[in-house]
Amino acid sequence: MAFPQEQLNDREKVVLDLHPHWWFFAPQTTALIGAVILGLLALVFFEAYALVSIMAAALIVFVLVWFVARYLVWRTTNFVLTTDRLINRSGVLSRSGIEIPLERINTVFFRQSLFERMLGAGELVVESAGEMGQQAFGNVRKPLNVQNEIYRQMEGNENRKFDRVGRNLGEGG
Repeated sequence: MAFPQEQLNDREKVVLDLHPHWWFFAPQTTALIGAVILGLLALVFFEAYALVSIMAAALIVFVLVWFVARYLVWRTTNFVLTTDRLINRSGVLSRSGIEIPLERINTVFFRQSLFERMLGAGELVVESAGEMGQQAFGNVRKPLNVQNEIYRQMEGNENRKFDRVGRNLGEGG
């Protein structure tokens, strides 16, 4: 689901609109594949035992529900970078979110294990001048690229601010 345009400020544009990296699904996908294999084995080797087939089917349904729930969380989680702010929103039934104005961001750094580097995933940590101090965002796709883009947008935001101040000074003088 793309970030709603009506939630943007005047002249604000979306630069990045990301969902968590696909690695976010790894436990559920592994469990679903395992449950299906186990269910097929139960059907082939224990077809005479109805209870085993019922238990295997129940396991598949349970893991499938777990997978769909995780998918809904993935679908409703947005990491959005605009020309003015960094926005993170998540939640299916209840929602939570944080918005950090670009001018309040002090430092952006990322962490990646060797495995995460191979996958192109990682954690992004944003240090801001707000009450929260540091905010960590996990399962970010290509965190180095996102870090670089945040810095580009911070610089562009600063330049636009100076341009507006210069225009206002020019009008008054």
